Amino acid sequence: MADDLGIGDLGCYGNSTLRTPNIDRLAEEGVRLTQHLAAAPLCTPSRSSFLTGRHSFRSGMEAHDGYRALQWNGASGGLPENETTFARILQQQGYATGLIGKWHQGVNCESRTDHCHHPLNHGFDYFYGMPFTLVNDCHPDRPPEVDATTRAKLWLSTQMAALAVLTIAVGKVCGLISVSWKVVLGAASLVFLFFVSWYASFGFVRRWNCILMRNHDVTEQPMDLERTTSHMLREAVSYIERNKHQPFLLFLSLLHVHIPLVTTKQFLGKSQHGLYGDNVEEMDWLVGEVLNAIEENGLKNTTFTYFTSDHGGHLEARDERGQLGGWNGIFRGGKGMGGWEGGIRVPGIFRWPGVLPAGRVIHEPTSLMDVFPTVVQLGGGEVPQDRVIDGRSLVPLLRGAAEHSAHEFLFHYCGKYLHAARWHEKDSGRLWKVHYMTPRFHPKGAGACYGRGVCPCSGDGVTQHSPPLLFELSRDPSEARPLSPDSEPLYNMVVAQVGEAVEQHRKTLSPVPTQFSLSNIIWKPWLQPCCGTFPFCACGQDEDHSET
Repeated sequence: MADDLGIGDLGCYGNSTLRTPNIDRLAEEGVRLTQHLAAAPLCTPSRSSFLTGRHSFRSGMEAHDGYRALQWNGASGGLPENETTFARILQQQGYATGLIGKWHQGVNCESRTDHCHHPLNHGFDYFYGMPFTLVNDCHPDRPPEVDATTRAKLWLSTQMAALAVLTIAVGKVCGLISVSWKVVLGAASLVFLFFVSWYASFGFVRRWNCILMRNHDVTEQPMDLERTTSHMLREAVSYIERNKHQPFLLFLSLLHVHIPLVTTKQFLGKSQHGLYGDNVEEMDWLVGEVLNAIEENGLKNTTFTYFTSDHGGHLEARDERGQLGGWNGIFRGGKGMGGWEGGIRVPGIFRWPGVLPAGRVIHEPTSLMDVFPTVVQLGGGEVPQDRVIDGRSLVPLLRGAAEHSAHEFLFHYCGKYLHAARWHEKDSGRLWKVHYMTPRFHPKGAGACYGRGVCPCSGDGVTQHSPPLLFELSRDPSEARPLSPDSEPLYNMVVAQVGEAVEQHRKTLSPVPTQFSLSNIIWKPWLQPCCGTFPFCACGQDEDHSET
């Protein structure tokens, strides 16, 4: 799984200027999906849905206004222990289960070592990688990213308070203000305590968030970005080699191509699209090395291989040199947008030589949530019957036993808000998309929310549509021409049909504790993963491990 990759960044999806021969070869030897959809347009909720086969709000892993993704390793929010991942089911079926790379589903609940949200508590028996995600703060030369707006406000408040205390002190010295020195020192102490209370977290984001773990142990804090790619590749190849004689599941959760786009010298300046293109081409090379390891260990014909991204490319990611985010091809919108196709349409490539037909292309609507029941079925397990599972097994579709996707309707959320829904009218083959809310781009007329990080899900940042916008994706995949009762005779019927499906879908919803509440999202020093004695957390990369 790539991170923030645009569907238009790959040759097999139409890009002619970026070199992705290894991923393209994967598509040539397998099945390529053209309507593969993320269940959420941001990292944490999308990955939650992928792992569990359920919309993220069913487990509380979605925003209820405010934060839309986990912000700290030292926070208490994360994937609840009662959620079942495909890794847990395959582990019960006798599979070795490994996760290498990004997690971003939380770590601890009540203590620094309880690891209630940790991968090893969710069905993986081996973990090496980042419990968090790459952010600009991980790079010493990049501007801050984690809660940058709040950080700026806190710094301004500190400066203003310090200036006020200084003014009072000067007034005291000059005899202009009658106040005791105890009051002045008390006020100064309060300002200092206020500064320390927020700077203890925001002043050390790189040390707290940018770390590597092996199983339950922190091995690098802060992490050395220049060596991370080689570490991930080494770990992936090693995992394949030591598990080749038994059934195994390996989830390689790539750090590419999330900003700050750390790229090794071998690939810098080699693409036609700046630093982002360099990072894409390095990612493709890394995928190729993993595929080579599968083949060299004699596993190609017995391995079900899958490649995707967690959501669309990040259009707002840019600096003074230009664009740092991906290209979503002909699709409108990008990362953070739950309704527009560019935010949720992702690559979907499956290879299983001798079982899946090589070179097949499927245009049916599918979801990242479908991977859960697909993997469970292939692993000989059973999908849980005590909860709503939104995904549907792809096995019949991939093998050609089914003509159509098992999804008639799919629902597209931004945070807790339903922004859009699609209806695949199987009899006619027409694909309808209804938008109830859309983000207000900034500046007006742009295709994204520049200057805001990502577009908001609600409030003044969205336009609510009544009647809703209607597009026919089968004829207008770019969502450029909204239909009306005058231009589309079936307009009222389609809107009513989708509306009825939305009502039935909402009957399946039930309240759960939110993992992104303020109390769960803030940094808590007693939960911070640490190598050494807190707060003096620091360590370098451990020795190469061939067995753990």
